[in-house]
Amino acid sequence: MLDYLIRGATVVDGTGAPGVRADVGVTAGRIAGVGDLDDSATATLDGDGLVVAPGFVDPHTHYDAQLFWDPWASPSNVHGVTTVIGGNCGFTLAPLRAEDGDYIRRMMAKVEGMPLPALEQGVSWKWETFGQYLEALEGSIAVNAGFMVGHCALRRYVMGPGAVGDKPTDEQLAAMVRVLHESIASGGLGLSTTMSSSHSDGDGQPVASRWAGKDELLALCAAVGEHEGTTLEGIVEGCLNTFSDEEIDLLVAMSAAARRPLNWNVLTVDSRAPERVTRQLEASTRALAAGARIVALTMPVLVPMNMSFRTYCALNLIPGWGEILSLPVPDRIRRLQEPATRANMLERATSKEAGVFRRLADFGRYVIGDTYSDANEGLKGRVVADIASERGLAPFDALVEVVVNDELRTVLWPMAPDNDPESWELRRQVWDDGRAMIGGSDAGAHLDRMCGAPYTTRFIGDAIRGRRLVPLERAVQLVTDAPARLFGLRDRGRVTPGYHADLVVFDPDTVDSEQAALVRDLPGDAPRLTAGSIGVVRVLVNGVEAVVDGKPVGSTPGTVLRAGRDTTTVSTA
Repeated sequence: MLDYLIRGATVVDGTGAPGVRADVGVTAGRIAGVGDLDDSATATLDGDGLVVAPGFVDPHTHYDAQLFWDPWASPSNVHGVTTVIGGNCGFTLAPLRAEDGDYIRRMMAKVEGMPLPALEQGVSWKWETFGQYLEALEGSIAVNAGFMVGHCALRRYVMGPGAVGDKPTDEQLAAMVRVLHESIASGGLGLSTTMSSSHSDGDGQPVASRWAGKDELLALCAAVGEHEGTTLEGIVEGCLNTFSDEEIDLLVAMSAAARRPLNWNVLTVDSRAPERVTRQLEASTRALAAGARIVALTMPVLVPMNMSFRTYCALNLIPGWGEILSLPVPDRIRRLQEPATRANMLERATSKEAGVFRRLADFGRYVIGDTYSDANEGLKGRVVADIASERGLAPFDALVEVVVNDELRTVLWPMAPDNDPESWELRRQVWDDGRAMIGGSDAGAHLDRMCGAPYTTRFIGDAIRGRRLVPLERAVQLVTDAPARLFGLRDRGRVTPGYHADLVVFDPDTVDSEQAALVRDLPGDAPRLTAGSIGVVRVLVNGVEAVVDGKPVGSTPGTVLRAGRDTTTVSTA
């Protein structure tokens, strides 16, 4: 007798093969059969008109802290995600010495936009080793979750405050390698690191991993390669703009030293700069020639986000803007009201040095979100270009006038929808390129500024009813089997007998994401952007219902994924 039976659905198995009408049976957390099944079952779901697919895999999240106060990993869970990979960008909560807790919390608040009150009130922080951190999550989560070992936490654990500013002694480097071995042996999936200037700690200093030299990085990567089922994730300055030759050489050397794939985040695609895509993917080509493997992560949808001139966001990363937007609010307002300052900011935002952030400089396309003053009454939802035209101002000047009226609290939605067919065709080409993979939602991070978690349902819906750039079967493969294979996830990512019963059942006529909305439901009453799903009928994790009709049911059937036990080694050839 089966534990669970989905009868008469269209099964899209994750391999890219055409969907077929079949039953799917589940026993003891595994898929027991796919086909015409005569078995009875404890629970049966009528799948007529529905699609059954493997549970979606999100390869780049920051749920490291959120899972303690939100074991369901919302909103990823309601969008069909059954497996998440955390510990990215060099940032993890372990290993951790008690005296470093405040530093790590403030760092995470700065680099990943996790509200400090939520980190302080929603997480116990009662661990030291990486293994103890994993044990704190075991048995209490509703998704499968694997975690990289973050270089910043590793360095701080060994070097203390000297992790910022110092090079390790031979003894300290040996200790870092030893602790990394211990962390992976206890379940860590590999090493993540960052060398990006966009990552500064709570004191405004470059995060610890940015002080590492090549010898340190390669020693740690070599340690990763001594364990089964491991991988690498790395970010360098050029990830958000254009790689230098030296950066490509470093990424290739890291992958070669570990003999493991390395993924990086995030490849942005814009038809106005197609040469940038060519250059970024060149890293993968050069890696292949060296017996290494580098994979770019790219998002298949435009991520809903909000920004403001009052809180740290992507605007701070425009060259020259950070020094203005980090001033005390009264001084910030005064400087923004100076025509010369605005002219300089606009010039820097549109300059070549701004790189990918030039996309933020099309201020006429910004949409006004929540406002907080009588002067801005009625502006919510309006496009800045229209406001500027009415006031006889340039778009940036009109935008500054609005935000100053709100003492910089105005919520800004940075772009009207991108309907450029050339950009979307270029994105489709990237999705079909073996050097890139869909992912990079950053779910669990930047909670009050962006909402990348719903990308799965939006992408699937777009494949069926929207732009239809790829068939449904290919879209499913890109968010299931493809990431599962990159990370070597054992028996996950396909609807195949013997595989874990991570399944999502959805209505192809309606599957999509609701519009993102700002809510206050975090510890400490902190805000976040979230979005519900449309058309997600069931989500099963290890054979247990976790979501019913788009709502979590409170079960926690997830597994903490551990290197070697739950992953296999992926070749770099």
